[in-house]
Amino acid sequence: MEKANALFWEVSFGEFFLVTVLLAGGAAYLTGRAIARAWQPNLLLAAYIVLLAAATRFIHFALFSGSLLTLHYYLVDLVVLLFFAFLGKRITRARQMTTQYCFHYSRNGPIGWRAKS
Repeated sequence: MEKANALFWEVSFGEFFLVTVLLAGGAAYLTGRAIARAWQPNLLLAAYIVLLAAATRFIHFALFSGSLLTLHYYLVDLVVLLFFAFLGKRITRARQMTTQYCFHYSRNGPIGWRAKS
């Protein structure tokens, strides 16, 4: 099981889940929320997540003897973190649009809103 899906994780699934999904994914989600609350653009969020992915690779390297400068695993971490970041931004933006502009928009699921008719 350790190297079964070496395409996605380098050392083990538990290490990938703990560091990339739980710790860094939670930080990416909160970063997306912060960007949404400040009404900042998506490009700034992506720049922050690029830095967070580099920090995540360092944690893999320092704690679990993973590789530091591997483009493949950096991109895997980056894609996972971008998913959590944009999810956090979208959920927060949906809440913002439906509470601040409740006269014009209503909630349409957890990540969407629609104009009232």
